[in-house]
Amino acid sequence: MDEMLKYAVENGMIDLSHIQECIEMQQRKELLERHPYKIYESKDGKWCTYLPDKKKGRVFRKRNTKKELEDLVVEYWKAEIDNPTIEEVFIEWNDRRLELKKIVASTHTRNKQVFNRHYKEFGKHKIKSVSLEDFIEFLEEQIPEFDLTAKAYANLKGVTKGLLLRAKRRKLISFSPDEVFEEADISETEFRKVVKEDYEEVFDERETDLMVRYLIRHPDVWNLGILLMFMSGIRVGELVALKWECFKPDVIYIRRTETRYKEGNGPYKCAIKEFPKTEAGWRAVVLPQAYQWIYDAFKALNSGLDSEFIMVREDGSRLNTNCVRHRMYRVCKEVGILPRSPHKIRKTYCSILSDYKVSEKLIIDQMGHTSILISNQFYNRNRQKLKEKEKTISAIPEFQQKLALVK
Repeated sequence: MDEMLKYAVENGMIDLSHIQECIEMQQRKELLERHPYKIYESKDGKWCTYLPDKKKGRVFRKRNTKKELEDLVVEYWKAEIDNPTIEEVFIEWNDRRLELKKIVASTHTRNKQVFNRHYKEFGKHKIKSVSLEDFIEFLEEQIPEFDLTAKAYANLKGVTKGLLLRAKRRKLISFSPDEVFEEADISETEFRKVVKEDYEEVFDERETDLMVRYLIRHPDVWNLGILLMFMSGIRVGELVALKWECFKPDVIYIRRTETRYKEGNGPYKCAIKEFPKTEAGWRAVVLPQAYQWIYDAFKALNSGLDSEFIMVREDGSRLNTNCVRHRMYRVCKEVGILPRSPHKIRKTYCSILSDYKVSEKLIIDQMGHTSILISNQFYNRNRQKLKEKEKTISAIPEFQQKLALVK
């Protein structure tokens, strides 16, 4: 193809100057169409219009000929396109990633929320007028201003790096995005620490027993789903996206999850992603033999319903994560324990596997983690109550009072 084009140009079959002229004319047309104000001829024969202005809103402009005025308009919009605001670069980057299916709608919405929270004023600046030092100072100021946790800062960092990479690709900035984070004076000690006690994060043995007994005695779709989470450790989003083709008596194949997103100022919507939350999320979760009857219980409840999903109402409509979450709080209240979210079941499941010395490989396979470090750092908690911990510590010989020595 390249050789054919070269041949055509060399032999005068294609006039590159004419092509360039056509391109410039098309670009000029597009820029004039972008102009929001009317271009008109005044009574004195002059040509008039308005140009946007940050301080005044708009400013009046007049030229002798229509071409002179259009040239002015074209130059204005060329400069605007060549020097967009930080917000405009962010929108372009975020929308493009969604269009290319690099992110899902929920991530697109979360990016907007992070940007709107932090870039409300800073985002109005023209990208070319903001220096490396400006971005560094901006990031450093966000931590104390919003009392950020390490996770919240990571979200801000991700959005900032993304829009800067887009700006770099468009040659709008000269510095590297990595320089911003390498030179920023930020340490882990600056972030707000969120400390949660073990009893807030997992169900202890007594609470687990109370929950499981209640769920077995009240086996509707909601409760069976919660019971299935206790016996498998799957995420609530994976549960409500589970199809019959992936649910067997002895194993659950995780192939998809539910996502939650927002369109504009409208309400949140739920949709099914045809892939798990993470790459490691693709997995086959083994169920304990004693609870393989759950499959038959679901089959009985779904009898006569035309749905590919297992978590459905009597009318066949699919339950979403919020439905399960609300039922969780209700069941906790019914059995008289601290209300917890479905994610606490997942942490409880991981802690049980660890307590019973299950191999690290099997733990990460069941949990869908990339490393045992993730399981241990974020999921594995002590399920003993304070009194039980006291008994354990007190039973250590070195910590027992030596009566003979006292006497």
